Amino acid sequence: MNAAMKKELAEKLLLYAVTDRHWLGERTLYEVVRDSLDGGVTFLQLREKNLDEDSFYEEAVRLQAMAREYKVPFVINDNVEIAVRMNADGVHVGQDDMEAGNVRALIGPDKILGVSAQTVEQAVLAEQQGADYLGVGAVFPTGSKDDAVDVPFETLKAICEAVSIPVVAIGGITLENTPELAGTGICGIAVISAIYAQKDIREAASALKKVIAETVQK
Repeated sequence: MNAAMKKELAEKLLLYAVTDRHWLGERTLYEVVRDSLDGGVTFLQLREKNLDEDSFYEEAVRLQAMAREYKVPFVINDNVEIAVRMNADGVHVGQDDMEAGNVRALIGPDKILGVSAQTVEQAVLAEQQGADYLGVGAVFPTGSKDDAVDVPFETLKAICEAVSIPVVAIGGITLENTPELAGTGICGIAVISAIYAQKDIREAASALKKVIAETVQK
């Protein structure tokens, strides 16, 4: 990925939304995702842990079509097979999922590959293995993942300095604590509940986008 492509990807990663069914209530995932895109989400990840493969595939195809209306990249969490089958824009994997180099071999050179990292060593290795961006966290306490590892701001900053690919912070990020991430070197934030657990999803996304845009410029 050349410098211009890295810059473009970094801009797309400004407000990265990760889906979660937990807060749907009477609404559909499609409806809440559209609200978030209307609010200004710039990157979308579909995260499903309990759907069967066919339902996952159908949902992914529908959501990617919507994301393309908004010109927003759409990636699949963990499930490389579905990402390849449906021609998703990319895939995001964690440290306990398929190794990044193997994922790159399966998805090809032109798809987006995101990798979760908690240490400088993991971050550098992920970049060497073909990652296009890193998701680093948890930077704040979070209830979305029981096994989330806290990453101090010093480590987040060190990771940003150690790699040449974009880095997004994830984990426990809210509208109120986002400004605390200023100066770390991140290009954006990845959030779940800060958008999808809010009463007004569109407004929540809009407000977050404004705050993170100000934060990354400091």
